[in-house]
Amino acid sequence: MKLSEFKIQLSTVKELNFVLPNGTVVPSHFHITEVGQVTKHFIDCGGTVRNEKVVNFQLWEANDFDHRLAPQKLSDIIALSEKQLGIEDAEIEVEHQSDTISKFGLEFSDGKFLLTSKQTNCLAPDKCGVPPDKLKVSLSELQNTNQSCCTPGSKCC
Repeated sequence: MKLSEFKIQLSTVKELNFVLPNGTVVPSHFHITEVGQVTKHFIDCGGTVRNEKVVNFQLWEANDFDHRLAPQKLSDIIALSEKQLGIEDAEIEVEHQSDTISKFGLEFSDGKFLLTSKQTNCLAPDKCGVPPDKLKVSLSELQNTNQSCCTPGSKCC
């Protein structure tokens, strides 16, 4: 989800609800401790130089159980970040503390912001020699014609 879409969805909710990929709701007393833009300048395993930018939100759960971040307050923080930092309309990446800092994508459904799992991937499989995924077919799905493609005497075999 891009920042522009997040702001539209943010304007439609009365309270902020973030849900982890396993269905666990982030406790309502969370803080968003950072709103920023992260730029990653790197070279992939095939030698291609790349640049990526994401808008970063860091969700943090404190023991401040009376704290509730209202949608309007978050909207104000985003507006200030855009003005002060020049944040662009990029995909949002959400950091959340679990066993370690985890990074998630973001979607919106039924009035809730859904943290989505992110995966690593080879960006240059053609240069690394990574074989393409093989088509997986169940043998039970293959048709059994009970006919031989060769007939006796056809010299096909």
